Amino acid sequence: MSAYRLPHDLAGEQQRLALMSALLDTVERVTIDRLGVGPGWRCLELGSRNGSIARILAQLVGPTGHVVASDIDLSFMAGLERPNLEVRRIDVLQDEMEEGAYDLVAARALLHHLPGRKTALERMINAVKPGGAFLSIEPDMLPATVVEPDSMRLFWQAWLGWSAESGIDYTIGRRVPAWLDSLGLRGVGGEGHSAHFCGGSDWARYWVSTLRELAPSLLKSGFITTPMLDDCYAHFEDPHYWTSLITFTATWGRKPA
Repeated sequence: MSAYRLPHDLAGEQQRLALMSALLDTVERVTIDRLGVGPGWRCLELGSRNGSIARILAQLVGPTGHVVASDIDLSFMAGLERPNLEVRRIDVLQDEMEEGAYDLVAARALLHHLPGRKTALERMINAVKPGGAFLSIEPDMLPATVVEPDSMRLFWQAWLGWSAESGIDYTIGRRVPAWLDSLGLRGVGGEGHSAHFCGGSDWARYWVSTLRELAPSLLKSGFITTPMLDDCYAHFEDPHYWTSLITFTATWGRKPA
């Protein structure tokens, strides 16, 4: 697996992931409920980070169900133990996963960081039992290509250049539905969530924390300069600056029974 650009040992990463959970867990919960997750289900979540969704799944499946929360770094899932919740280290590109064992396999904001993304997707789907469901939530930064003013649009164009060079795909959200269809899933559907936010909001704080953690890499790449970062920070502190940068696309499908 390639080096993750936001490893757990970065200063502030635990707080950034907690903020991400607060912003996105309710969005994911809507789709989890749509898929009918309930008592007795066996669920596997890949890229669990701090385990916030795994906790929700454990509540839904109850004592007769079982949830596996996995990541390549388990340090943020200390204390996650529940009678029906197992924490396991899994590298989706390397480690064995039980084939056809789970009623639900889910992953959020994982594929866009991985090399061999479609291979990873195939491996995850192999773990779904016949009739079971797969859920992927991935970003699409198309909104960032039309933001205003010009300085911010140039900043995000540079960000996308850096991410592509770093092996991160911020366009993947729009392509996952076709991939699931090509892999034989039935009832494939997708729905995007695009937050419109102002400076000083939780979304602005999320982006500022992300940019500050990545600043050394961004500046070293040459795509982004210190004045560009400072301009971005200033906009994200302005309560009258409104923007939308990213669509998180939830895509789901079921394996034929």
